[in-house]
Amino acid sequence: MMSCLRAIGLLVSVFMLTACVTTTESPYSEKKDEERALELSAQLARTYISRGEWESAKRHLRYAIETDPKNVEAHEGLALVFQNTGELELAEEHYRKALRYGPKNTRVRNNYAAFLFSMDRQKEAASEFERVVEDVLYEGRLNAFLNLALSYEKLGRIDDASRTFRRAYLMDNKSTPALLGLARTQYALGDYPKAQVYYDEFQKHVSKQSAASLLLGIKLADQFGDKNTHASYALALKNLYPKSREYLEYRAYMEQTRP
Repeated sequence: MMSCLRAIGLLVSVFMLTACVTTTESPYSEKKDEERALELSAQLARTYISRGEWESAKRHLRYAIETDPKNVEAHEGLALVFQNTGELELAEEHYRKALRYGPKNTRVRNNYAAFLFSMDRQKEAASEFERVVEDVLYEGRLNAFLNLALSYEKLGRIDDASRTFRRAYLMDNKSTPALLGLARTQYALGDYPKAQVYYDEFQKHVSKQSAASLLLGIKLADQFGDKNTHASYALALKNLYPKSREYLEYRAYMEQTRP
């Protein structure tokens, strides 16, 4: 009888112990789940953006912003989507929000600067690129210098453009955009020998010249009286890029320089 009572007591103790166990999750668990969901949405959005699947990307980015209205990457992602779908006012709105919530995010600032550059708002673009290149640890700093130089060039700030192309060249002395930019700006400044040096170095690193580089080569050849090089480059420009803006510019240039 005593053994039966002890067995019943043991069962009651086990039941009471089990009844005390709860399954309520802590707030930390909920926060981790939310963070995982946001991370997954961000990954999916990036994948859809890379594929050009804008609506799918927007769906995930909207979820991220609804969950975290100050999510910098989500606002940047929407800016990229709207930029690619031609909704430029919305793109700028989300770039500005991304920078408001992440003012030290250099990648976002660089993308915003590139957006301004594409809109031909060069003064604003240059201002943003100037802030980008201040971040000495930014992995895209070389390209930011190149884009800053192009903005200066479009603004007619040729000295500044040349100095900035030089900074890019010092970071990578095989950078063809930097070499061509230096050749172009030195030509514009009237230093033809130096322009030719950079142009010759540029040629060593390209297998096929662009319409812009061929046109510059023609103009340099004329400065040095090199008729053979002029003829060779002119033929290449006509055959390779007959419908290019540079070929039309070449024809206008020939009209101006013809005796």
